[in-house]
Amino acid sequence: MTARLDALRGDTEPQSLDARAISSIVGNPGCGRRNLLDAAGIDKDELARAIRHPMYAKPSRMVLARGAQFEAQVKASGGAQLLTLLREDIGLSIPEAEHEDLKTIGGNEGKLARYRNTVQRLTAVARSAQDGGTLFDHPYLKITVAGYDVFLEPDLVAVKSGGKFYIVEVKSFSVIDGQAPAAAVEGAELQAAVYVYALRELLRSHGFDEDLVADEAIFVCPQNFINKPFAARVNVRNQVAAVRRMLMRMHDLDTILSNLPAGLTFALRGPAGSRSAEELKAGLRLVPARYAPSCLDTCEMARFCRSEEQGSTAVLGRQVREELALDTIGEVVGLARGTRLPGPDQVEQAELLRRAQQYRDELLGSLM
Repeated sequence: MTARLDALRGDTEPQSLDARAISSIVGNPGCGRRNLLDAAGIDKDELARAIRHPMYAKPSRMVLARGAQFEAQVKASGGAQLLTLLREDIGLSIPEAEHEDLKTIGGNEGKLARYRNTVQRLTAVARSAQDGGTLFDHPYLKITVAGYDVFLEPDLVAVKSGGKFYIVEVKSFSVIDGQAPAAAVEGAELQAAVYVYALRELLRSHGFDEDLVADEAIFVCPQNFINKPFAARVNVRNQVAAVRRMLMRMHDLDTILSNLPAGLTFALRGPAGSRSAEELKAGLRLVPARYAPSCLDTCEMARFCRSEEQGSTAVLGRQVREELALDTIGEVVGLARGTRLPGPDQVEQAELLRRAQQYRDELLGSLM
């Protein structure tokens, strides 16, 4: 399978996945197009530009700088502020803690060197009977996605309280009056679940019980409208299960590949030079997609997929589409206005839509 995926990518280097990309796949597991492009390591941003459907603007430099500044603040002085949060806000019984930065090993920042060092340090702690504490900064984890190794870098791994390892993520979204943006929290939970899964795989592959890794991840966020850190534990057990299911499906890409013509490639250049947008689009249309409005925030191909769904209830969101049980907006409007006769299985939807249309007309009439 890897040879076929390499052929889809062409002669370019594979684009590395990260936890954010993997969590986005988990968020829309039924999209074969994204699964295939990510498994092949295709640069979706470049591909989207080549077909003239580039992604909307990415986070501003100011937002990224704010996040980096907050993370540096939390980790300063050997993680002293973070340790206080873990003790006071979370209630972890860590009497003392060391802070160990795993980003470099004697000046070596290579992926394999960092991963091996992380394995050595974490398995040594797992082997120890001492229930002390160590904050591992910039650990390097690894999972396999469709036959390729993907290296991941959580913010921190905190060990060891009650015999557990905890994934710690420093996030820039604010918690205001105890509430955080739902979409941001959902994305953070999935991303943390990827790290929890990877850490469990590391320990399991070296003979340790994967239950040494807590089901709960720890989020550290700014509180209210200032940069005062706030920490909370969030259970990500269900999200970890979703990650595991997604990775199993990534091994089933043979079904999609078997339905694609031999020689299909998404390489941006061919023997005659740059390939046309229409040629690339024709290839993409052969791969099944599952568009949802949330894709606009998480996938570079979203604008192209949305253009394919014009007139479809998919552009209204998955929940609306499932509740309507209708494929096109034309059907919805026709049933609502009474210009389309409902089928035997559409009588209930038609009644609800006509009632909604009536309420809308009455409301608009009262405003005129």
